[in-house]
Amino acid sequence: MPWIEATIILFGGLILIMSFGLPVAFAFLAINIVGAALFLGGENGLVQFNRNAVQSVTAFALTPIPFFVLMGEVLFHSGVAMKAIDAFAVLIRRVPGRLAVIAIVAGTVFSAISGSTIATTALLGSLMLPTMLARGYHPKMALGPIMGIGGVDMLIPPSALTVLLGSLAGISISGLLIAGIVPGLMLSALFVGYIALRATINPELAPSEALEAAPAFWERWRPFLLYVLPLLSIFGLVVGAMSAGWATPTEAAALGAAGTIVAAICYRGLTFRNLMQSLLGTVAISGIILFIIVGATTFAQVLSFSGVVNGIIGLITGQGLAPMTVLIGMILILLVLGCFVDQVSMMLITLPFFMPLVAQLHFDPIWFGIIFLICMQLGLLTPPFGLLLYTMKGVAPPEVTMNQIYMAALPYVLFGLLVLLLIILFPPLATWLPSLLSS
Repeated sequence: MPWIEATIILFGGLILIMSFGLPVAFAFLAINIVGAALFLGGENGLVQFNRNAVQSVTAFALTPIPFFVLMGEVLFHSGVAMKAIDAFAVLIRRVPGRLAVIAIVAGTVFSAISGSTIATTALLGSLMLPTMLARGYHPKMALGPIMGIGGVDMLIPPSALTVLLGSLAGISISGLLIAGIVPGLMLSALFVGYIALRATINPELAPSEALEAAPAFWERWRPFLLYVLPLLSIFGLVVGAMSAGWATPTEAAALGAAGTIVAAICYRGLTFRNLMQSLLGTVAISGIILFIIVGATTFAQVLSFSGVVNGIIGLITGQGLAPMTVLIGMILILLVLGCFVDQVSMMLITLPFFMPLVAQLHFDPIWFGIIFLICMQLGLLTPPFGLLLYTMKGVAPPEVTMNQIYMAALPYVLFGLLVLLLIILFPPLATWLPSLLSS
């Protein structure tokens, strides 16, 4: 069968099945069964499909995912996150747009502990959004920072989606995790600068607060040392163990999860009930991710055996396009997909084609991986189906409209595009830290 017809059958069938509202995991499983029967040898193809399913979810490289998710679940259910927010509220005082800045700084710290963008956004939205709106903050100034920093969670380790991307794309997971630190901190710094500038130019967006007299030096820094520094130490433990070669990403993730549980116990925030809630949340999120992965390996294999991958790659390389032109085309595809499908689907649809092109064009895999992650991060914030937009709608007061949420996210999408451009123009922003720590 010609590769063009195979492309129409596979992708046309996938779009048709997903248009009926079938979950992504089941859509890929259904098209895999058809593809295995047509292109992998009928009954033998279906047997291979079963083998792929077992091998894909038992891969050792994927075991950091539940550990990273567990870290975030324990952090939120134990109430440790609230103590950290209170510590920042004492420390950050005379700053324009103070509450929005606290949301950014606290979200950056949570990103270093949590492996879930949705959990970070939901937590900050439920805790800080009502306070900001009650203090007279404009909805854009209250909503935007929480969604923006929620997306940054994908870049700063630990990140479950980074582990998944590294596993599916064959990129060093530890290198990819460490490479996300600099772009993530760049975005956080840009967000803080933007909020402070906007609140200075137009104070009505974020009215100043009547604060009590500043506490003594020790009283001001004590909550930070007690409730924030230990969380940052867990982040340092995870990244340091990986970069020094003392632990694999899986072992580092296990250390991080154990450290988070110990911290919650020390703060007397961990009970049997919220531990069970954390474990159930971990199983639910990890199960969804792993169930989707079941279809990933066979889908890539079907695309390869049907000739679709070679056909499309040959079509692109045969045009004689410059490598940068091809890269821009891949980025545009990711940005458009991000408006309509979830991040795991973006990986499953594009990686079988993109990674051979990356190898053929001699792109640095870690550099390309960070570009891919930023594109997925932007997809969380772009209408009409950005995941964090609907997460925010779920925790926001009823009077907050979707149009307000869309407009609030816009500046943070632009900042994401700016960082994406900087990473493209200056690759060492993504590759410098992994190479430094590995040496």
